Amino acid sequence: VQDAFERLHRRWHRLRDPGSGLAYARSTVLNGCRTVHRRSAVARKHVPWLSGPSAPGPDTETALAERGEMLMALRRLPRRQREVLVLRYYADLDVAEIAETLQISPGAVRSTTSRGLAALAAGLGRTQR
Repeated sequence: VQDAFERLHRRWHRLRDPGSGLAYARSTVLNGCRTVHRRSAVARKHVPWLSGPSAPGPDTETALAERGEMLMALRRLPRRQREVLVLRYYADLDVAEIAETLQISPGAVRSTTSRGLAALAAGLGRTQR
């Protein structure tokens, strides 16, 4: 996030609409996360001990298993569905903020959220409520 603010500061004079600074910062954070994710995936393939904790306790085993199951289900989703769900439910952005961040329409955010939740539920072997 700090890197995103630094980039925003350097490019502030280039923004056509200063009101779009927050959307620019969100997009920068999203792109930075994509880069980190790609790099960490490559690192995990080559350095196995980066994959996680070595000895979880009994209280954390179930939570780690559920978290792992959710992450695997999210990874199987198409990129756009994954991004919309993460921004909605992890970053707690509303439909308008997600639309601005991803540069798509609010209707596309709603339909992608619906399809993503259905696919996620199916991937987890659960029925959607």
